Amino acid sequence: MTTTFADLGVPTTLTDVLELDGKTTPFPIQADTLPDTLAGRDVLGRGKTGSGKTLAFSLPIAARLGRGKGRAKPGRPRALILAPTRELATQIDAVIAPLAAAYGLTTTTIFGGVSQHRQEVAMRRGVDIAVACPGRLEDLMGQKIVSLDSVEITVLDEADHMADLGFLPGVTRILTATPSGGQRMLFSATLDNGVDKLVKRFLNNPTTHSVDSAESPVEAMTHHVFHLADAEAKKAVIRTLASGTGRRVLFMRTKHHAKRLAQQLTKDGIPAVDLHGNLSQNARDRNLAAFSSGEAKVLVATDVAARGVHVDGVELVVHVDPPAEHKAYLHRSGRTARAGSSGDVVTLVLPEQKRDTDQLLRKAKISVKPMRVTASSPEVASLVGEVAEYVDPAVAAKKAPARPQRGGNGNRGGNGSAARSQGRGNASGARGRGGRSGNATGTRGASATAGSRGTANGHRNDAGHQSAKPSQGSGRQGGRGRGGASQGGKSQGTGFRSAADFSSGRGGRRSR
Repeated sequence: MTTTFADLGVPTTLTDVLELDGKTTPFPIQADTLPDTLAGRDVLGRGKTGSGKTLAFSLPIAARLGRGKGRAKPGRPRALILAPTRELATQIDAVIAPLAAAYGLTTTTIFGGVSQHRQEVAMRRGVDIAVACPGRLEDLMGQKIVSLDSVEITVLDEADHMADLGFLPGVTRILTATPSGGQRMLFSATLDNGVDKLVKRFLNNPTTHSVDSAESPVEAMTHHVFHLADAEAKKAVIRTLASGTGRRVLFMRTKHHAKRLAQQLTKDGIPAVDLHGNLSQNARDRNLAAFSSGEAKVLVATDVAARGVHVDGVELVVHVDPPAEHKAYLHRSGRTARAGSSGDVVTLVLPEQKRDTDQLLRKAKISVKPMRVTASSPEVASLVGEVAEYVDPAVAAKKAPARPQRGGNGNRGGNGSAARSQGRGNASGARGRGGRSGNATGTRGASATAGSRGTANGHRNDAGHQSAKPSQGSGRQGGRGRGGASQGGKSQGTGFRSAADFSSGRGGRRSR
């Protein structure tokens, strides 16, 4: 019989929110941990990324705070979730915010790389749940903007990645600042690099739930190793793998190469965005939003995204550059086959990388037979699926019909009268910024003199452009590229110095 969230003790207030989002059946880590976490017990959850941990701790936080009668005080959150990266913090907030809102609770994110003003304002108003990265949180604590003495529930997510990034000393200070009697939950794929010390020091008689082996690959994930002849063959395979319509993540070792590959793919007609440490927070958010929405089907990332990007529906992960060690391989690969879905992982290997890659895969406990491929190999084609039609931009430009010039066939201005009210005689086209020509073809002029409203001696130029000889007139001349004018000005003015100046919008001045 299928277990439901209600069977596990999740309140109706929250199951209604889950049903609206299409979530009716809990994943194993949720089913295992929720009875304990909803009861307020400390929990150690072991499971790889993509196993559903975020919802596993978000539900008990919202339920327990929602049932309580406390209210958030300025600068004193009631629950704290620590995450290793800005991207992960943002995505955790996206999961927990609607659950919190069902009880009238508020959430905010706290991380560096952005102005702290918004975070200060949120804290002054009072926040129930803070999702934070350790560095900025300690900064705000040092400035007395945040105090953790009212925290009732603390969650440490992806603790092993915290350790990998060197955050454990800060995490230790933060956890020490929370009340010792509060509920604490720690989720991690492994317990090495000092994570076990956090468990022993801060969790009180925790119940442990391990969904799978810390090192085991996901069963729904299919691994492929492609041996390539040289760098040119590699480029062709990369482009082919990137060309499908489903979401895919391509991993590179360096920020520069990630940026360059994303630009090249986009130039080739494959919308791609990059994600790496050199991007501002706004650029990161913008690129992730484009990838999540499907506007860009390809994300080219460095290892900063291996833990921080939680986007469902990624069909393919490509290790364009094999990672340095096996844990990075598993974390990168975890971008696909998430939340019960299947996915493929490809590692591209040049001749000089074979030995290191073989060792890496052995440590990751991945058993797969390498294949020598080219871009046209059926093994490559099978991973592409439906391919979006690619049209070379240069070829498309030649084949496409000429874009109608603004001004069309006979722009406003029938017989070229200076008066605008009389300028509709033979007009059948658009307004045309380039000379409102009367009986002309509506082009911007043979000499490419863009933007003329020019009239010489009171009549609108047939070709919509100004001659090399400066006209007399009044009106706007210069900065906006509008030379010449009608007779009726208050004073005489000189137009552009030459036809070239007219084209570039130089030389004139505004005269009356």
